[in-house]
Amino acid sequence: MGRNHPTPDDEPRVVRFRRRGTGGPGLSAPSPVEGLAKYERGEGADDYRHRMLVNAAALAVVVLLMAVGLWLADTMAKIRKNEDCVFSGRRNCAPIEVNHSHR
Repeated sequence: MGRNHPTPDDEPRVVRFRRRGTGGPGLSAPSPVEGLAKYERGEGADDYRHRMLVNAAALAVVVLLMAVGLWLADTMAKIRKNEDCVFSGRRNCAPIEVNHSHR
């Protein structure tokens, strides 16, 4: 059956690893990564109005890009439809616009 009393081998152990190139405990090499302190801002440095204006401008650019993309996709679909008509051998494939105001 199983053992009910713990043995020294069953105790959890923590294995400490040393970094390469260090001389031992207490000696630490300089970090190759610079600190992030130069990117930190104070609490008063947040310009809410400017940030909202930049966000509004970004939104306008995204909406404009979406509108241009939709227009481009619609134009390409119309051109493909006309090309399919011409390549199938039909004539008068161009749409004819009729003005109904002349009676």
